[in-house]
Amino acid sequence: MIKVNIAEARAGLSRYLARVERGETVTLCRRNVPIAEIRPLRAAPERERPIGIDRGMTVPASFFEPLPDEVLRAFEGAAGEP
Repeated sequence: MIKVNIAEARAGLSRYLARVERGETVTLCRRNVPIAEIRPLRAAPERERPIGIDRGMTVPASFFEPLPDEVLRAFEGAAGEP
């Protein structure tokens, strides 16, 4: 980690950004008092992250079949009606 005053950082921003790209953290200071950090971002994942708890889980075909009439009526608030 290196500490740099704002005027110095402004004058040599490209040089400091090159160091950040190599993994260093640059602390920006105002009158030698730290006020901010510039640090490298984490690399993007190499493969897409699975959604939820998907760890090879499969959905059965019956999941996509229409719901029974009594279940549909329950959703509509008509569960006690024939």
